[in-house]
Amino acid sequence: MIVVDTDIIAYLFIEGEHTEFAEKVLQKDGEWAAPLLWRSEFCNVLSFYIRQKHLILDRAAKLMNEALYLMADNEYDVSSLDVLRLAELSGCSTYDCEFVSLAKDLGTYLITSDKKILKAFPDHTISLDIFV
Repeated sequence: MIVVDTDIIAYLFIEGEHTEFAEKVLQKDGEWAAPLLWRSEFCNVLSFYIRQKHLILDRAAKLMNEALYLMADNEYDVSSLDVLRLAELSGCSTYDCEFVSLAKDLGTYLITSDKKILKAFPDHTISLDIFV
């Protein structure tokens, strides 16, 4: 099991330059976990693509359902206190720290392409390109 951030989930479901990397991550470890926050963040990504006319609502809804299916049974609540501590120590957003907190709780790594998170939490993160 690995923790993936919303970008990795978006890369998998929204065709683009990073989709191939996300597919390789899934092949390497098909059990993805994320804090419940991923749902709101992914909806926000989908709404951006709708506003930019790159997706229509029906397609976005289908992608959301596919992502929900993938993440079923691997969505978690995280400790707000732990998230705040991580944010204080790192200067990263609490949103990002939710993913780090979950990786710590599960004893696994967060797979991300976010350079700030990678730098702040080298013991709990692996970059997308290194993981694949």
